[in-house]
Amino acid sequence: MTILITGATGQLGNAVVRYVLDRTDEQVIVSVRDPQKFDVAGVEVRQGDFDQPETLDFRGADKLLIVSSGAHDSDVRIQQHANAIAKAKEHGVGHIFYTSIVDADTSPAAVAVVHKAAEEAVRATGITFTFLRNSMYHENYLDALAGDVVAVSTKDGRVASAARDDFALAAAVALTTEGHENQTYELTGSTSWSFPEVAGDRYQDVSDEDLIAAGLPPFVVGFFKEIRDGVYAEVRPDLEKLIGRPTRPITV
Repeated sequence: MTILITGATGQLGNAVVRYVLDRTDEQVIVSVRDPQKFDVAGVEVRQGDFDQPETLDFRGADKLLIVSSGAHDSDVRIQQHANAIAKAKEHGVGHIFYTSIVDADTSPAAVAVVHKAAEEAVRATGITFTFLRNSMYHENYLDALAGDVVAVSTKDGRVASAARDDFALAAAVALTTEGHENQTYELTGSTSWSFPEVAGDRYQDVSDEDLIAAGLPPFVVGFFKEIRDGVYAEVRPDLEKLIGRPTRPITV
């Protein structure tokens, strides 16, 4: 059995590699844009760039984890994922794992369009799949929660986020155990939280317009609106079941 992981120089992908190595003696290969940035011993390294599909080499992979692209432009991300998925089919990959977003096919979140397109492309290949629909990472919010004043427009909206490391462990479990064929996992934290309860006295309720006027990027303000609207509030059991314990709560 050969496991191939893309994006292995990123924070999530690198953690997945390390967890997979802890859990199996099977061959592990990584596909990365810059091999010089990957320093984990005992792993075959292949250079590959989602923007240049001719560089992608997924041959011999029984299981392929496509870690979703970090590009900011949705159209670019959709094309990058399409390139990788097409190459997986061309090279005869046995099983595609894809890191998606919670409720990818129905979510009103702006980023969901990227993941819905990728999931549809994977299904169209006919290859066995597993969709790891990750909710938000705790780490996405730590900067906003760290200041003396936490000025956000989320109001009492709740977030069922989890630590990036917990999502990485879940991916590694799925890659190294059986029974995940054609499954979709909605991965969230074991509990949810809100900015007012975590920030306490430091919390300051402001409007979206206030944040934009203060120079906050519109996509960040958009995330706050999605939190306010409850997009990421629902707690699901799948992540806790995969990793065999409750997820770690957010800490500041």
